[in-house]
Amino acid sequence: MRTGADCIIDGLLQAGTTTVFGLPGGTVLDIFAKLYHAPLEFFLVRHEQGATHMADGYARASGRVGVCIVTSGPGATNAVTGLATANMDGIPMVCVSGQVPTHMIGNDAFQEADTTGITRAVTKHNYLVKNVDDLPRILAEAFEIARTGRPGPVLVDVPKDIQQAKTSATFSGPVKIRGYKPTPEASPRDIATLAEAINKAQKPLFLVGGGVIAGEAAAEVTTLARKAQIPVTTTLLGLGAFPETDPLALRMLGMHGSVAANRAVSECDLLVSIGARFDDRVTGKIALFAPNAIKAHIDIDPSAISKSVAIDIPVIGHVKAVLQALIPQVEPRKRTDWLNQVSAWAREFPLTFNRDDQELLPQEVIEQVYLATRGEAIITTEVGQHQMWAAHFYKYTHPRTFISSGGLGTMGFGLPAAIGVQAACRDRTVVTIAGDGSVQMNFQELVVAVEHDLPIKVVILNNGHLGMVRQWQEMFYKREYSAVRLRQDDRAANEQIDTTRRKGYLPDFVKLAEAHGATGLRVDSKREVGPALKKMLAQPGPVVLECIVKPEENVYPMVPPGASLTEMVQNMA
Repeated sequence: MRTGADCIIDGLLQAGTTTVFGLPGGTVLDIFAKLYHAPLEFFLVRHEQGATHMADGYARASGRVGVCIVTSGPGATNAVTGLATANMDGIPMVCVSGQVPTHMIGNDAFQEADTTGITRAVTKHNYLVKNVDDLPRILAEAFEIARTGRPGPVLVDVPKDIQQAKTSATFSGPVKIRGYKPTPEASPRDIATLAEAINKAQKPLFLVGGGVIAGEAAAEVTTLARKAQIPVTTTLLGLGAFPETDPLALRMLGMHGSVAANRAVSECDLLVSIGARFDDRVTGKIALFAPNAIKAHIDIDPSAISKSVAIDIPVIGHVKAVLQALIPQVEPRKRTDWLNQVSAWAREFPLTFNRDDQELLPQEVIEQVYLATRGEAIITTEVGQHQMWAAHFYKYTHPRTFISSGGLGTMGFGLPAAIGVQAACRDRTVVTIAGDGSVQMNFQELVVAVEHDLPIKVVILNNGHLGMVRQWQEMFYKREYSAVRLRQDDRAANEQIDTTRRKGYLPDFVKLAEAHGATGLRVDSKREVGPALKKMLAQPGPVVLECIVKPEENVYPMVPPGASLTEMVQNMA
C-alpha cells in the first residue's frame, strides 16, 4: 500500500523527472515529506510564478517536461501566469498543486481556491483528483498530454486527504486516453500537393515557428531549404530553428521583423508555414498579409489551420515526419532571381543602429554579448525593447538557444527561466537579457541561482523606463509619458514625488545583486562594455551586469498596429 503522496513522487520518477521547482505550503506537506527522501533535485523558489517560469525554461532548453509543485490557494493562483505563458507557447509542463481536503471543497476553507476552474483556460488539460486509486493513472496521463501533440502545461490538483489516503493501485503504460489522438498521420496526398506547389513556385518562402523546435525538426528544415534554395524567415519563438548565419536566412518577420523578411512575405508567391501559428504580431493586417501567395501550413494541431489566415494547402501531422516525407519529393532549384532580390533587400536594409552615437546604446551591448560569447550562449529574455534587440543583434544558429515568452509577453520571465535553463544545461553559458522594469518582477529568484551555484549571467539594459510602453507613447500618444518613468529625477518633472533623498536610478542593481549573494557590475560607457563582459563571463557564480543605456532609444523597424508588413517605420527621425 502507498499513500497518494508516494504515488505522486513515484509518478514523477516513472515519467523520468530529475528536477523539480516549487514552494511548500500546508496542503502539500505530505508531498514534501516524501520529496525529502526522493532522488530528485529540488529548487526552492521565492514565488510560485518563479517556479513555473523555471520549469518552463527547463523544458524549452532540454525538450523534457518541466515540473513544479505549489500549494493551494495563493500558491496555485501565483502559478497562473506561468501556466498561461507555457500554454500560449506550447511548452510541456506538469504542475502539481495542493488542495484543501475533499470534504472542505466549496466551503471557503483556509487557502482554498477553485484551482481547476481558474486554470482551465490557461492549461492544455487539468485534473482534480477525487480518488486516490486514480492518482497513478492521472500522473501518467498528465505527462503524456503535456509532451505529445502540441505540447502544453497540465495541472494536477490533489486534495490533502487524497495525498494521505492509501492505495494499492499502480499504472504502467502505454497511456491510452479516449478521444485523444495527439499525433495525426499526415496525408500523403497533402504532402504531394505541397511538394508540387514548391516545385512550381518562383518566389517561395518558408515561415518557421516554434513548432519546428518542439518537433525536433530543425535539421529537416535546413536540408529542405538548402535543397530547394528557399529563403527562410522565423517567428520570435522560431529563432535558432534555421541558422541565421546562412545566406538563406532573412531573420525574424513581423512587427519588429527585418525589412527583407517582411518584404519577402509581401512579394512571395508561395508561403509555407512550418510550425508557426500566424500570430498577430507576425501577420500585421491579415487582409494584406502575403497577398500574392498560395499559403500552406504544416502543423500537428488541426485547430491551428486557418484559425486566423486562410490556408490553401493544409498538412496536418508531426512536422519532422512531414518534412522527411517532403524532402525527397522536392526538386533542387536555383531560383537565382528571387534570391538575388531578397539578398538585395537584406543588404540595403540591415538591422542596424547609429554607431556614431556618443551614448551607450542597448543594441551595442547585445552585439558585444554575441561577440564575447562567440554566439554559443543560451539567451533568455524578459519582455520589452531588450527582447527585440536580443532577437536582432544576437545571431542564433541552433534550436533551444533563444528562450523567451512569446504569445503572452510575460515580464518577469527571463531571470527565473535562465535558472531553469541552467539547471537543465549545466555546461552551457546562460545569459539573460533584461530591462530594468521587467527584471524587478522576479528579481528575488536570483538567490536560487546563488544557492545552487548556477552561474547565470544577467545583463540589464537600464534605460530608466518601461521602454516598449514608452516607445508606443512616443510614437502613438504624443510623447505623453504616462507612468513609464523609472528614474526618480525624470519622474520628478512630471509627478509630485519627493526626490530630495532619492536621485537617479533606483534600485541600485549592483547592491541588489550583492544582497542576494551574487556579483554586481555596472557600466555606462561604450569602452567599459567589453572588459565588463569579459569579467562577467570569467566569474564562476551568478553575475548581474547593469548597463546604463540611452533612455529614449527605440526598436526599429516597427510595423504600427493594424498596418500591413509593407508599412514599416524605419526611424522616427
